[in-house]
Amino acid sequence: MTARHRRTAAAVVIAAAALAGALAPTLANAAPRGEATTAATFLNGTAHNGLTISNGTRWVVMNGTRVDFGTDVRDLAWNPSGTKAAFVDSFGNLDVANPNGSGRVVVVKHVAGQNFSHPTWQVAKADRVDGIPAKDNLIFVAAKGGTTRLETVRATAHDGKPALLPLGNYAGPGETANPTTGNAWPNGGGGYGTIVYDNTHTGDVYIRDDYIRQQGGALLPGSEPALSPNGEEVVFVRSVGGHDHIFEENLGTSKPVARDLTPHATANYTEPTFSPNGASIAFRTPTGVDVIADQGRGVPVKVSSYTGLPAYRG
Repeated sequence: MTARHRRTAAAVVIAAAALAGALAPTLANAAPRGEATTAATFLNGTAHNGLTISNGTRWVVMNGTRVDFGTDVRDLAWNPSGTKAAFVDSFGNLDVANPNGSGRVVVVKHVAGQNFSHPTWQVAKADRVDGIPAKDNLIFVAAKGGTTRLETVRATAHDGKPALLPLGNYAGPGETANPTTGNAWPNGGGGYGTIVYDNTHTGDVYIRDDYIRQQGGALLPGSEPALSPNGEEVVFVRSVGGHDHIFEENLGTSKPVARDLTPHATANYTEPTFSPNGASIAFRTPTGVDVIADQGRGVPVKVSSYTGLPAYRG
């Protein structure tokens, strides 16, 4: 179990308490503002690289500064073009907004007794040859009564009604049905609407293919996966020697082989994510955010002393 999963139960309690004692709502379309200066003691290496860091407050670290989104921002995720941000706001709603937090729309309104988390974008162009429509959806985690499921909704919806995400399994000898509960941490990549996610019960990373026919299955043990922009690689977290390490697997190989990108880790490395060109992988550390080259070339380099969830804006 990773540090992230050990924090899950506590995070749900904290989120519920925050909702109960939330401040008066801000206007959804109020124009957020950037911070003129940042604390000199904090390293902020987010300029000119698309890296953003959210920590559940209204301030998002990005563009070498901090931007006020006008509401709390949890689990920030960007669409592939970087023109829209999806996140969970102060009141537990699933929102979509412009890159500075303006133009905020409630895509799915919070319902008492349920918590949303970790949205990801499912975006794909239409394929006229095979008759496949374009996709512009959000896939996210819905937790209720201690059970988590993956749900989906149109990214352009307003007060939309989400649906359970179908999780059909691969056909063939030895293939079994994919679990429908305990699923978490979805992350999309590639050009066909593929996502990866983890399951807290099995301890595995799964892939979900949604092109001509929806199918999927377990890849290998791990958690907190992220799919590369070209859909050919996945990074994830696995515990080694008492610490969480960042691993990477090439999906193009017939036999999955996971490579430890951080074999010398002396602290927990979690929440990895690919840069838009797939050349770099950012991940969370106890003291900030580090970046390492794809395939583990070189060593991790600290780029920010702001802690939080790293995400890249395309």
